[in-house]
Amino acid sequence: MYRITDLESTDRPRDRLQELGVGALSTAELIAILIRTGIQGRNALQLAQDLLKAVGGLAGLHQAPFEVFRAVPGIGAAKSAQLKAAIELGRRIAVASPESRPRIQSPDDAAALVLFEMSALIQEHMRVIMLNTRNDVLKITELYRGSLNTSVIRVGEIFREAIQANAASIILVHNHPSGDPSPSPEDIAVTKALVEAGKMLDIEVVDHIVIGQNCYVSMKRRGLGFRKGDLRS
Repeated sequence: MYRITDLESTDRPRDRLQELGVGALSTAELIAILIRTGIQGRNALQLAQDLLKAVGGLAGLHQAPFEVFRAVPGIGAAKSAQLKAAIELGRRIAVASPESRPRIQSPDDAAALVLFEMSALIQEHMRVIMLNTRNDVLKITELYRGSLNTSVIRVGEIFREAIQANAASIILVHNHPSGDPSPSPEDIAVTKALVEAGKMLDIEVVDHIVIGQNCYVSMKRRGLGFRKGDLRS
């Protein structure tokens, strides 16, 4: 069995982490620290590189199912579980807030709540972030899975929980599994319909965020689906 300790001390990921800080390590080095040991002919760092190649890099590491991890020679069930647990911890940290109710002051704030998780989804999901009058998050609810269009989206379902939560405003969020966050014509049509419905219900649709692969588009910022008078800097 080959271990990280078989490497020269200057090449060992744990030693490099202690000396240079975690930010100086490559993705493969971070994975090597988690999996700890290698197999005959392949040390932990080489196994980490094998895994990244198998799943297509960091984005694939996030998206790949447990079985794909296990299929990489030398990874196995235990190492797969360790890696999946670490990824889930990262997801939870990404959405955690020191306050019980994070405050949304920009599209960046809204996207940060869901970007890590939603950029890895393999189907389209629509979620609604509900806000109070101070733009504090009351709750985040998932309403739809699958392709979004005006025939599928029901206005009443979008706003029902917002009314029950006494929300002053909402932010729509959905993902594009292709990784390209460019809004589609259907996205724009859905947004227009919901913005107008929100006005009648006195619940403002603050924005519609489209999540791509570790990136996003604010439709309001781009003026898509919102009337000119609705836009704010």
